[in-house]
Parts: sequence; structure tokens; C-alpha cells
Amino acid sequence: MPDRADLEDLFRPFGAVTVKRMFGGHGIYADGLMFALEAGGEIFLKTDSESLPQFAARGLKAFVFDSRRGEMTTSYRLMPEEAHDDEHELRRWAALALTTARRVAAEKKAKKKPANNAPSAPRKRA
Repeated sequence: MPDRADLEDLFRPFGAVTVKRMFGGHGIYADGLMFALEAGGEIFLKTDSESLPQFAARGLKAFVFDSRRGEMTTSYRLMPEEAHDDEHELRRWAALALTTARRVAAEKKAKKKPANNAPSAPRKRA
């Protein structure tokens, strides 16, 4: 089971990361965004509808956990095996996941912004 130092070392070729304990595993952050997680000794990377096809084409499994509502499938997919040993591959896949995390965060922020598209009523002059 990797610890914080192991995970920081693994991602060092990609850049500085922050590792936080969560749910018996670790959340892995860059630029304040969680882009990867470690659970059960495996590393999973953030995906969305745009990046998922690259993971699915490789047959990389989703991170799934049991909850009170049953089995929950997350937006994280297993990091390819070669990314553990090849710095170029690690940088490529980690960058894809961080780009995804940024995109998802921007989409969430845009949804929370109140829509102010309604035309305003004409003002009366006094």
C-alpha cells in the first residue's frame, strides 16, 4: 500500500502534488484540484465525457465502491500500468486527468453562476 511519500515520488516527474488521506486511501491534488486517487494500492485518474474514451479504449476499469445505496461507479479510471514505470507516460496521463479536473471545476463554477440573461425593463425618465 503506497503512503504519502510513495505517491509524491510517483508523481514527481509530473510536478508537485498534495496527498490527503481519504476513505482509507489518498486523494492526489495539483493546483488545488483532485485529479487522482489511490485506493487499495491502485491509482485512478479523473475522467469526464471528453477524456473517458481514451481510458475506455484501453479497458481501464472505473473506481467503484460500496455505499448505502449500493455499488457506486465514480469518474475515476485506473491509471495505465506503463505510467507507473515510464515518466513520459505518467506525465501524459496525469496531465490528461488534471486537464479534466480543471474542465469539470470550470463547468461546475459556470453552472453555479446565476443566469442574468433576462432583458431588463425599460427605464422611465422623470
